[in-house]
Amino acid sequence: MAITNKQSGTNVHEIADGIYRINTPVIIEGGLGGFSFNQYLVVDDAPLIFHTGPRRMFPLVREAVASVLPVERLRYIAFSHVEADECGSLNEWLAVAPQSSPLCGTVAALVSVNDLADRPARALGDGEMLSLGKHSVRWFDTPHLPHAWECGLLMEERTKTLLCGDLFTQGGADHPALTESDILGPSEAFRHGMDYFSHTKNARDMLERLASTGPATLACMHGSAWRGDGAKLLRALADALSL
Repeated sequence: MAITNKQSGTNVHEIADGIYRINTPVIIEGGLGGFSFNQYLVVDDAPLIFHTGPRRMFPLVREAVASVLPVERLRYIAFSHVEADECGSLNEWLAVAPQSSPLCGTVAALVSVNDLADRPARALGDGEMLSLGKHSVRWFDTPHLPHAWECGLLMEERTKTLLCGDLFTQGGADHPALTESDILGPSEAFRHGMDYFSHTKNARDMLERLASTGPATLACMHGSAWRGDGAKLLRALADALSL
């Protein structure tokens, strides 16, 4: 693991072949404890970052990306849904990476991104695959899972890494970059304390569809990334949401 900013603790760790977790731990004022913000950088012929981080965190994330590759090489600025930690610094990234485009689902492009962003989105349809070079990503529409009409996730096909956004959010600021330990328990504890799920009636079907892809790594936006039987863990989450 490389610390790229000693003051903030921002760090970079390769969690799968060519996929890097950028992590910034934060302490939330008001006695709420710690939290973490992760972005995932896929290094390839057409590099992609998934989640931008909040706008005010842009200098830290840019510094971290630059420790891996020149930021102007970025081709896709991708995110799950429209929210500050997902795409708050989207236009800052478009400015420093002049060949880049926003990458999102068709609903996000239609209702928000093509107005908010300084360049038009590359919108992916449900199940559509995009080649980055050696890596390929496939978009899955997951409306309201865990929240937002336009929500969707990306599966990196070669490494079987599911860029799973807010699923399995873990509270706290001090997490290993990659773990094989339980994250369902901590993420469920966080959900019960601050329930961020919409509880769509279609959650089980969508989680089963994701499980059927056989993910080997779950790239979580908050907390540790996880390695193991991703299908089993996604089905366990579906069971927990049904209780």
